[in-house]
Amino acid sequence: MYDLLKGKKGIIFGALNQRSIAWQTALRAHEEGARLLLSNTPAALRMGDIQTLADICKAEVIAADATSIEDLLTLVDRAVEHFGGKVDFVLHSIAMSPNVRKAVPYEDIDYAFMQKTLDISALSFHKMMNVLYNKDAMAQGGSIVALTYIAGERAFPLYGDMAEAKAMLESVARSFGVKFARKCGVRVNTVSQSPTLTTAGDGIKGMNEIYRYADKLSPLGNASAEECAGYIVSLFSDLTKKVTMQNLYHDGGFSATGITEEALDIFNKGLEK
Repeated sequence: MYDLLKGKKGIIFGALNQRSIAWQTALRAHEEGARLLLSNTPAALRMGDIQTLADICKAEVIAADATSIEDLLTLVDRAVEHFGGKVDFVLHSIAMSPNVRKAVPYEDIDYAFMQKTLDISALSFHKMMNVLYNKDAMAQGGSIVALTYIAGERAFPLYGDMAEAKAMLESVARSFGVKFARKCGVRVNTVSQSPTLTTAGDGIKGMNEIYRYADKLSPLGNASAEECAGYIVSLFSDLTKKVTMQNLYHDGGFSATGITEEALDIFNKGLEK
């Protein structure tokens, strides 16, 4: 460990269990010297094992629905009180689509469900930053990161309306990034992670096939949740003070790869069969 976050204080949204990127990020941030506050919805806190994580990280857990401004106001007030000062970093690791969960075909999408998808997976990011910004709760030079996926930019049919949510999330990061940079030098970025076998990912039809495809096409293979955590911590640290408003790929080279010889070989063998 490098003490990259020694003396820093942060909020991690979305940790559920050991498979989640938020969980691994909390562990790594703690190892790098940070003080933490963990948050998720009341239902998620009941379903997951977050208290175990809190015990390891010596963190406080506060239930909050990130789609509720009222909940976020209370959370931020308690965070500032708990830390005895402003927040240095925040991770938004929140996503859910009722359409995907219920296997509703994209062409027959339920629009009421889609509104929930956008509210949970994208607008919650705007609401979170709205509260942090208006309460002046972020420390000078702090860092805010949200997790996204390449389906926000390219067509991945099985990803459903989550693709629209990720596109909106990335746009929010850019737009609010300008505001935060001018106000207090806070950086706002999104990390476009490889397909990751998390509990949330289990809800996506064909996730195992998507994972294997990306792993074969990526020159370095898929990035794990633990590796993503390390990357996020670098964005929380002072080593990336001038990186903001970026969608940063952490995907083993998948996003920059057209085709590989190995992938062509597999494709051709499939055609032969």
